[in-house]
Amino acid sequence: MAKTNSVFKKAVMAVSGIIMVLYLIAHVVGNLKAFSGADAFNSYSGWIRTVGNPAVPGQTALWTIRIVLLVAVVAHFWAAVSLWRQAKRARPESYVTKKSVAQSYASRTMRWGGVIVLAFIIYHILDLTTGTVNAEGFDSTPYDRLVASFSNPFVTAFYAIAVILLGMHLRHGIWSATQTLGQSNRRREKTVSLFALGFSTVLTLGFLLVPFSVLFNIID
Repeated sequence: MAKTNSVFKKAVMAVSGIIMVLYLIAHVVGNLKAFSGADAFNSYSGWIRTVGNPAVPGQTALWTIRIVLLVAVVAHFWAAVSLWRQAKRARPESYVTKKSVAQSYASRTMRWGGVIVLAFIIYHILDLTTGTVNAEGFDSTPYDRLVASFSNPFVTAFYAIAVILLGMHLRHGIWSATQTLGQSNRRREKTVSLFALGFSTVLTLGFLLVPFSVLFNIID
């Protein structure tokens, strides 16, 4: 029973992780629109809010995406905490100590990295989505909020730390998901590991391009 429960939680982590990865890909593509200028970025932001119109009213599609993403984040966090607590109860302390030496840094920091990323997501929403903590406020354009936020070196540093931790989390998560979903074996492990490293690196760099471009006045 415990084994079945563990498999279910790992499957929840894998599927919810895939949903979040798809969102991250779309998000980084949208972020890079900033290099096309204010009009292009603001137009893209406006388009997101009108997807499906007039077939569906208002921001139906956008809110559907938000709700699915929220469910995925909550499910992922629940599964991660549940599996960690389950493993802690099942293993003797000495075994855990020996095991931790063999684990990769990304694997050992998955839990705390996830907490930091979650905290950043909340701040990020308050900053760029609602404008609550942004110097330009909610009535400004998305581009103005973007520039105002990343012109602050402390915000950019916080963003960079969160994104790098996310990349590490993603690298380990991709490998774990392929194991859970049965898409990897010993012959494929090296390929999967290289793909996970390459994918997470590209995505991390993609997210870092815009904030540092704003900070160094490449985007203004």
